[in-house]
Amino acid sequence: MYCRGVMERGTAPFHIDKKGYHLQFDAVPAWVCTQCGEAYFEEAAVASVQNIIQSIDKEKEKIAVAV
Repeated sequence: MYCRGVMERGTAPFHIDKKGYHLQFDAVPAWVCTQCGEAYFEEAAVASVQNIIQSIDKEKEKIAVAV
């Protein structure tokens, strides 16, 4: 957005380090700048990733209690 390049639909990697685990997606749908490569994720993709993170957090809590 800052460089004012053309945005095209594509995919971009996403990763997060959280609470003792690393989650990585290689190709999340996004709008990607053709000039600088900056990616902007759509609301639906963000919601899906957030749901996955919440599920992992819940399962991680179950494991911690079982140990």
